[in-house]
Amino acid sequence: MALIDRHDYWQCAWAFRKGEADALRAQGIEAIRGRIEAVAPELGPLKNVLTDLAQLHLLSASLDRLDRWHRPGLLAIGDAAHAMTPVGGIGINLAIQDAVATANILARPIAAGNDIDRLLGRVQARRMLPTKIIQLGQQLAQERIIDTVLRPDARLDRLPLALRLLDCFPALRWLPARIIGLGFRREKVRSPIA
Repeated sequence: MALIDRHDYWQCAWAFRKGEADALRAQGIEAIRGRIEAVAPELGPLKNVLTDLAQLHLLSASLDRLDRWHRPGLLAIGDAAHAMTPVGGIGINLAIQDAVATANILARPIAAGNDIDRLLGRVQARRMLPTKIIQLGQQLAQERIIDTVLRPDARLDRLPLALRLLDCFPALRWLPARIIGLGFRREKVRSPIA
């Protein structure tokens, strides 16, 4: 369970295997509340807080991308071009990088009144490789870490290899932080339009 303290409330994310939502709902709110209290005792008793299944919302994550991000008069970037999972919270970073690349490629031609349809493919060409790399990383994290932990027979006495390596070699920790924060291809904002 992931917990985010929003100061006046807790935002909680409970991860479980795809397809288990109906079975969990069928157990009822008391059973779900008990499971949450067991894994997150710092929240305290939830009997007066979590009272109804309607308070729970399912986020079904997917990982995919369009083959073509543009048509005449249309450019898809961010979630419209590539769906990301919540792994690493990196989707917003990738969307911002897409926006910066778009501005860098299109702002001056738009300001000059030029037809930009022929330039739209340049945005996809610039952003496709970073998107593929980040999505591959998310897929590997899902398969090798999250799915492993969520298996009913999971052995939780040993961290997955990737996490053990980061734990053993602290100097490696900068790499995921750099990739999540800045991406593989750093998009720098160019000077404003003159």
